[in-house]
Amino acid sequence: MDRIASALGDATRWRLVELLAERPRSVGELAELTGSRQPQTTKHLQTLARAGLVSVTPLGQRRVYAIETAPLEALVRRLRELVATGEAHEGERDVIARYRAAVEADMAAADGDGWADGRVFSFERPLAAPRDVVWRHWVEPDLLASWWAPPSLKVAECVVEPRPGGRAVLEYRDADGRYRSEGVVRVARAPERLAFDLSVLDAAGAVSFTGHYDVTLAEAAGGTLLRVDLRITDTAVEAVPHVAGIGTGWGQVLDHLADAVAASAHETDQDHTGEGPRP
Repeated sequence: MDRIASALGDATRWRLVELLAERPRSVGELAELTGSRQPQTTKHLQTLARAGLVSVTPLGQRRVYAIETAPLEALVRRLRELVATGEAHEGERDVIARYRAAVEADMAAADGDGWADGRVFSFERPLAAPRDVVWRHWVEPDLLASWWAPPSLKVAECVVEPRPGGRAVLEYRDADGRYRSEGVVRVARAPERLAFDLSVLDAAGAVSFTGHYDVTLAEAAGGTLLRVDLRITDTAVEAVPHVAGIGTGWGQVLDHLADAVAASAHETDQDHTGEGPRP
């Protein structure tokens, strides 16, 4: 497939395929129709032949080329698959569009340090798991790391220690750099409430902004009602990309949490179902 796509990526070769789709033609005729020299045309045709897109038949002193449609049909199928995949993930492109719009709006508002101080966000999410399961996904490092960081990033440290004065740390990395947030836990009352502060640091270790999180877990039909309240302080001008992404980003993160706790609750149910009196 790569060879086919590469062969068709040249404008002259694409034109040759278009001409051969109409009928078989000689090298000389194709050179004349494309306005190319015959040696150059021959090289292009050889590239198409290696990709299986054309076949050649010697007729006396002439070499006649004809199109082979099977590779094109395979390419069409692959393109249709890509279109289907793109349509299935259209929501992720919408996320980027919303993020871009938020960045543009916040760029206009960021006229100095403290520009977003006092901004608040609130998120609620019903979760198909009991409160103790949800609580563990906030305070056990492995479980926390499984949903908080974006899936494309590698988690280096992810900790929210469930005690007043405990550490709150989130660090992840990708090919472009390291991203670290540090803070402290203010309230930890299992399995009801977890409050902590978390400062996003820039590359030099300075605070870009601080998020004050208040997480509450309430019993609800079918599981747990999660509420996350977030208040922003200490915003530097450079924090625009971070602050602009909070609404969209936390929506995605809580989707990951919902999937993680549902899977964990299902595994627990299976374990309990498998238990029984032994003979």
